[in-house]
Amino acid sequence: MNARIRLSLLALALLAGCASSPPAPTPAPGAPERPKLVVLLVVDGLPQRQVLAYRDQLAADGLRRFLDRGAWFSNAHYGHGHTVTAAGHAVMLSGAYPQRSGIISNEWRDPRTFEAVYCTSDSAHQYIGHKTAPLAGTSPRNLKVETLGDVLRTLDPASKVIGISGKDRGAILPAGHKGTAYMYMSASGGFASSTYYMPEHPQWVTSFNGAKPADAFFQKTWAPLLPESAYARSVPDGQPWQSTGGNGNTLPAVIGLKSDAPGPRFYENLIATPFSDELTLAFARAAIEGEQLGADDKPDILSVSLSAHDYVNHAFGPESRLSHDHLLHLDRHLQSFFQYLDRQIGAGNYVALLTADHGFADTPEWAASQGRDANRINPGQALTWLNSELAKRFGTDKLARGYSAAGLLFNAELIAARGLKAADVHQAAKQLLLQVDGVASVFTPDQLRSSDTTTPYLAAMRKSWHPDVAAPLQIVVKPGWLYSSRAGGSSHGTPHAYDTHVPILAWGPRWVGQGEVAARVEVADIAPTLARVLNLPAPAQSQGKPLPLPVSGRQP
Repeated sequence: MNARIRLSLLALALLAGCASSPPAPTPAPGAPERPKLVVLLVVDGLPQRQVLAYRDQLAADGLRRFLDRGAWFSNAHYGHGHTVTAAGHAVMLSGAYPQRSGIISNEWRDPRTFEAVYCTSDSAHQYIGHKTAPLAGTSPRNLKVETLGDVLRTLDPASKVIGISGKDRGAILPAGHKGTAYMYMSASGGFASSTYYMPEHPQWVTSFNGAKPADAFFQKTWAPLLPESAYARSVPDGQPWQSTGGNGNTLPAVIGLKSDAPGPRFYENLIATPFSDELTLAFARAAIEGEQLGADDKPDILSVSLSAHDYVNHAFGPESRLSHDHLLHLDRHLQSFFQYLDRQIGAGNYVALLTADHGFADTPEWAASQGRDANRINPGQALTWLNSELAKRFGTDKLARGYSAAGLLFNAELIAARGLKAADVHQAAKQLLLQVDGVASVFTPDQLRSSDTTTPYLAAMRKSWHPDVAAPLQIVVKPGWLYSSRAGGSSHGTPHAYDTHVPILAWGPRWVGQGEVAARVEVADIAPTLARVLNLPAPAQSQGKPLPLPVSGRQP
């Protein structure tokens, strides 16, 4: 098994060079009515604009499998406004916005105690074989809704649901309450589950980790895939706003260059490189074989969230040559994985659907250099100023307690003790925040509970607002602006199109058809669509509707 894993890793580069573009398969006699395996692929932090910007440089059978021979939705968006990793991953297979799922962000503050809450934290459970830090993601306890996998396993417990990711939230939330999640451990370079799912790992996981496949990338070079001239459309390396930590901000880059041997620092730096995608997909192949996914007439679900692109975009911006090149490498790894699925599962036996958890803003410093209105709001400075102005008005300091997800929390006990009305404090804070350069909108609880559908951004922020979890005031920055104290890099989290517009690409012509669909759709539509493909009811709290598949696909 160990040698087999190593060989499969080493073979990826050769497989990536395959240039053939096979036609869409036709169903074989006796082919199943529903797919044997549904594969959800998530490219963390991938805006739709990047997919199309580099379309001419994609491999013949990577992302182009979807664009040339699959069904793809060119106007797909998130419907909620605070577009971050956990919220997006919670929507995909539940169809429920944060207003129902309770997963309003990656982390937030408890509105009553102001204690930190992490989206998938659960102190009752620990990582198997690894140290578990406080607030580490170990279970779906905070997810208040069911997923498609939960529906499947409730109706047929023999079906399997597996979630894999470089991030705990990227594995746990799509796997739901009844699936099994495995996440990358940067301390060891392996993958682990938690005691929520099982007391100990199955043998295939132990064998994979025992082979130490991450070590194969030690001091390996991340070099540009194409000649220099191919990157004229992206921003060159080494810009002053690009992060210089980790592996630096220029290519080629040697991963682990300053280390004598593989260790936690190397395993951490591996995350923001194409090699972590390669490693994650190798673990996905091991899961398919170890769990015998797609091997019988009981349909299974495999979710694979590839985290590297998000880290690359945060550090260098989606406009960068590093981001451009990373996507091209990832595309080749996807090509190899699709061809593996064709061989292992059968080309006519599975459905693959690719999306992203959010898009990305261009780095403000670069955008400003192009003449755009873009900058950063320092959150600490804004909070200090706000409290000083509120103190002038109400005679009490520190009424605003701090930020939580996309909002602002207040000291409710202090407000009550001073005989103030919370609504008055909220309204005053709103008017003050609107004076902050870069703030576009601020919404109060009354607005968020209203049925107003005309005020810009309100409907999106309402879908991000869970009344038991979220802060009373929700803040939206202007397009191109970030709420950030960092000196460089980029981020996401707004209801603007660059953050909401993501790919929804599907392949499995028998079930999803072929062709571009230009109608606006939402990521919440994925869950009811796949439920229909699997002949299942949609998850109970789903707010999406089946995607309008091309004519040749299965129709409502």
